[in-house]
Amino acid sequence: MPGSLKRLLIGRPLHNNEIIKEKLPKWKALSIFSSDAISSIGYGPEQVVLILAVPWALAYGYTWLVAAAILLTLGFVTLSYAQVAQANPGGGGSYSVARNNLSELAALTAAAALFIDYSLTVAVSISSGTDAIISAFPMLLGHRLELNLFVLFGILMLINLRGVRESSNAFVFPTYAFIFGILALIAYGIFRMVTGHEVVIPQQSLARQPLDWAVLYLALRAFASGCSSMTGIEAISNGVPMFKEPEVRNAKITTYWMSTILAVMFAGITLLILHYHIMPAENVTVVSQVAELTFGRSFMYYYIQVTTMFVLYLAANTAYNGLPPLLSILARDKYMPRYLAARGDRLTFHNGIILLSIVAAVLIILYHGNTEHLISLYALGVFLSFTIAQCGMVVHWRKEKVPGWTVRAFLNGLGAAVTGIVVLVIMVAKFFYGAWLILVAIPSLIYIFKRIYNHYEDMREQLALPLDESITIKPAEGSNIIIVPVAGVTRVVANTLTYAKKLSDRIVAVYVATDEEAAKKIRGKWEKWNPGVRLIVLYSPHRAIIAPLFKFIDRVEKKKNPEDYITILIPEFETKKWWHRLLHNQTGWLLRTLLILRKNIVVTVVPYRLEK
Repeated sequence: MPGSLKRLLIGRPLHNNEIIKEKLPKWKALSIFSSDAISSIGYGPEQVVLILAVPWALAYGYTWLVAAAILLTLGFVTLSYAQVAQANPGGGGSYSVARNNLSELAALTAAAALFIDYSLTVAVSISSGTDAIISAFPMLLGHRLELNLFVLFGILMLINLRGVRESSNAFVFPTYAFIFGILALIAYGIFRMVTGHEVVIPQQSLARQPLDWAVLYLALRAFASGCSSMTGIEAISNGVPMFKEPEVRNAKITTYWMSTILAVMFAGITLLILHYHIMPAENVTVVSQVAELTFGRSFMYYYIQVTTMFVLYLAANTAYNGLPPLLSILARDKYMPRYLAARGDRLTFHNGIILLSIVAAVLIILYHGNTEHLISLYALGVFLSFTIAQCGMVVHWRKEKVPGWTVRAFLNGLGAAVTGIVVLVIMVAKFFYGAWLILVAIPSLIYIFKRIYNHYEDMREQLALPLDESITIKPAEGSNIIIVPVAGVTRVVANTLTYAKKLSDRIVAVYVATDEEAAKKIRGKWEKWNPGVRLIVLYSPHRAIIAPLFKFIDRVEKKKNPEDYITILIPEFETKKWWHRLLHNQTGWLLRTLLILRKNIVVTVVPYRLEK
């Protein structure tokens, strides 16, 4: 990307000292970290009703029981993750807790679960946002995928590449506008409910078939899908270092704020769903139906739909502030590529942001932006990481034995039991609806983490220089054999041969001819130029360039002395403008790459810069 375009899209580079300005106050952090959890109001209650309303609404009356169970679970998870933030001020959430208190396998399982969770957060949030706007504007139905990908790459990725402060400024208003809209909807809906003549909860919303195995299975599936509303609760514990001082205290307070708002909104929307006896409708979300029945097709209806769309889109930002820092910690621990630990121009973990965007795009394309199918994959990884974190915290408090540690350990132990049960419920209830994919994906990611770690360990073992031993650099005994592949007689070749003569007297130029006429022509030009370097012409009747050159290098390798070096100097011209490069083949780049990958020789590109 040319520098000017990059500056326009990303902004000016930030100095290391400016990182303090990127720290977030609580009110901004709430919009950044809670958008995922709070936005789940757009699809969480809907998923409960979607399952219980079919077949023939036989289990609809269990909606309030399932909602109560979800709210109770939310309370345990909130208390537990406030303690995770306190115990791990460096961030990393479940992964850091497991790494410090459990085992490598537990830590990598948590990391894999979080990787999947955050990737699905982006895919689900964007897909749900598109569903919300399509509910209000059905004419956009045929452009679902294009809308999803535009929001992903054209808005979310770019804003996050610009830095934490920029993204928080962009996302504060939509998040608080959504909170205001939903709370206004709930308040007005309850006011009408209380002052109107209709029954608060109609009989058809409470009617239910007696509990049997089939109904229990539906209730468990509804609970498992509704638990997707808790995704994002762990995000604050992953990003404690992003808060202003005192980081831990501010992170805990923000966690409580977030969960309280989420609980009120979830309970309120569920109450209105039961009051209106909302049934699922194709291409119309449950929140859209509630808003229309409460406000009619008024300004407030469209306000709620638009703010729901924005906050669902921006909910993906929670993942952008949670996963890249986690990937940086994994990279520091050698379980992910090291470049994921590097901060970019804007002090963001830019490589992690780009990786997350690509993975989310793949999920959106594979599942055609279908929210229901994506959510089927969602909650298992989330609650698995929850459970690992709680177990790790129990071990943490037992080791630390701070005042009141028994109460803290009990809370985390109870949280582990609750979330562990949820994991089992999700595995059973949603196994054939996508949970089995997560059970395959997590071991696959753990395997990848271990392979990356083993590679870095192997590299460290082979490259480490033991400074306690006497190691001297021996003077050169052999010579340097210079091979210069040429494509003709040009200033680029002349520049390269001039440099070659400063390195060695053993220089040979090599030209690969695809026909006899080309071979005769290059020999004639070379003899007329007479640069003082021998030219070897290789004939390639099949028009291959790389293979004959490699065979020649193999012959030189076999004949050289053990102490000799072989250096390949690749002449290459650099175009004045970046797009000029697209007009030329990349043989030099390809040759350099293949030589480095396949030969234990020195490869150097000798550039010649064009002036126009």
